[in-house]
Amino acid sequence: MNKKSAKIDSVVRVSVQQSELLATLHQESFSRGEQWSAQAMADLLKSPYVWAGVALWQKEPVGMIMVQCVAEEAEILTLCVSSQRRRQGMARALVTWGQSIAMQEGAHRLFLEVSVKNTGAIALYEQAGFVQCGLRKRYYLDGSDAYLCEKMIRNNKSR
Repeated sequence: MNKKSAKIDSVVRVSVQQSELLATLHQESFSRGEQWSAQAMADLLKSPYVWAGVALWQKEPVGMIMVQCVAEEAEILTLCVSSQRRRQGMARALVTWGQSIAMQEGAHRLFLEVSVKNTGAIALYEQAGFVQCGLRKRYYLDGSDAYLCEKMIRNNKSR
C-alpha cells in the first residue's frame, strides 16, 4: 500500500488500563527525558478531566492523544504518531477527536504547545485552525522554545 493512501481505522478512547500502551507510543516519538512513563500516563488518566485516544490503523495502535478539559478551556497535553505512519492523516484524526472531546465537555478554547523546531506539527495545527498566541522560552529540555497555540472551538454565546 502506498504510504500516502493509508487510512486510519478509528480513534478509540482508552483508560488508565492502557497506560503501558500510551507510554510505548509516546516513547517511540519522543526523545529520552521527554518520554512519559506508564505511571505518568496512569496518574493523568485518573483525573476526571483527562481523556486519551488511540489511533488505529489496520487494528494496530499507531498514535495517541491526551486532552485535559477544565471549565471552558481544554489543552492537548500530548500527541504522537509512530514514525512509520506520519504524514498520513493520523495526527489530524487525533486532533479532530481531541477537539470533539473538548467540545463535548463544554470547552470554548483548545490550547497546545508545540516546539518551534517541529515544522510538521506547526503546519498541521495551522491547517486545523490553531493560531499562535504566545511563546514559552526554553520550554523543552533541549532549550528550544514552544509556541503556545489556541483555537476557538465554540462561541462563548452558544451556551
